[in-house]
Amino acid sequence: MMAKDPTFIMKKKEIWDERSECMSRRELEQLQLERLKTTLRRAYEKIPHYRKKFDEAGIKPEDIKTLKDIRLLPFTTKDDLRENYPFGMFAVPRREVVRIHASSGTTGKPTVVGYTRRDLETWAELVARMVFEAGARAEDTVQISFGYGLFTGALGLHYGLERIGASVVPVSSGNTKRQIMLMKDFGATALVSTPSYALYMGEVAREMGMDPASLPMRLGLFGSEGWTEEMRREIEKCWNCFATDNYGLSEVMGPGVSGECKERDGMHIAEDHFLVEVIDPETLEPVDYGCKGELVITTLTKEAMPVIRYRTKDITSINPEPCRCGRTNARMAKVSGRTDDMLIIRGVNVFPSQIESVLMEIEETAPHYQIIVTREGYLDQIEIKVEVTEEVLKRDRFSELEKLEQKIRDRLYSVLSLDAKVRLVEPHTIERFEGKAKRIIDKRNI
Repeated sequence: MMAKDPTFIMKKKEIWDERSECMSRRELEQLQLERLKTTLRRAYEKIPHYRKKFDEAGIKPEDIKTLKDIRLLPFTTKDDLRENYPFGMFAVPRREVVRIHASSGTTGKPTVVGYTRRDLETWAELVARMVFEAGARAEDTVQISFGYGLFTGALGLHYGLERIGASVVPVSSGNTKRQIMLMKDFGATALVSTPSYALYMGEVAREMGMDPASLPMRLGLFGSEGWTEEMRREIEKCWNCFATDNYGLSEVMGPGVSGECKERDGMHIAEDHFLVEVIDPETLEPVDYGCKGELVITTLTKEAMPVIRYRTKDITSINPEPCRCGRTNARMAKVSGRTDDMLIIRGVNVFPSQIESVLMEIEETAPHYQIIVTREGYLDQIEIKVEVTEEVLKRDRFSELEKLEQKIRDRLYSVLSLDAKVRLVEPHTIERFEGKAKRIIDKRNI
């Protein structure tokens, strides 16, 4: 039997919550159904928005008798949250809400989320589970380079890391040279940041005369933006660390929804707290395991603000098979793009991650780029602005630069089936970001 396999037993010792992370599929689905029914009753009774939506769909909470019946329920979107700004989606009295977070609101009213004391306990526990499976331990000193505030990333990781006993350095974002100094002086062994900022920090460290790979940082806990396997390799080369991906969004909790274990074969989903679906974003019908589609999440234990069938717009796939690490909860693939940042250029669907994958494979380019979209007459045009390395600049041969531009164009065409203009620029000329990198400049609506 699997439980007697000594390798399996050894691996289980590295699992934070064996009961929750290794339960059988049958046991898990029974727990999910019980929690789903409780959540639906709570949402219907306490949140006017859901009562109205359910009634319009002709659905009552008691109509949901199996997990598959969730397909009968209406979706929730970011617009629903904005229309109920600020507290219309709360299911508890304000006196029971002990924390409020919100999105930046750069594209409209912010989306507001609330937490009860139990919600915060659950959140810390799930982040503890996530960072532990990535390899963080009580002996670690972890530098958090996310911005603190209404953003859920920094505080979410903060309390989860403290839960496992790690020493947390809440540096926040900004002042990158100071970040490097503190990382060296405090002996940070793990870093929390966006992957793009991790690369930028490495760049600044070298400018300060410091080799980032010589620092004791051994683990990266990266999230908050999409990134490719090529960027992972670049980060690991730069910092000599083990770089892991994790996933979360404020609308359903924050970080801690899923994360990679040491096998890095997908991100383990906390299925005892979140019911996930993957749908075709066009037909809204479910897709099979292993097929890409839009991730939809229903919270199962959130008290202050339960969310039903939230359309994340993130593109991924689900693998329900047990992992080699011993965990049995399903895994989601790295997010490959979003339904709302997908570019359609002359009928071709383009994700920034596709472009990044190409650029990261070319040694002469640095990991900093921008995608500029314009419209000339009735045709969309795409230009990729990418930095070259210092070594290329030293050669100072125009013919070599021309060849490099053509090489990149050819590679992009083979991946995108689209002829993109490529503009090579000097190192350090593309804007750096301490938070999510802004890769796309769309001038078609300007």
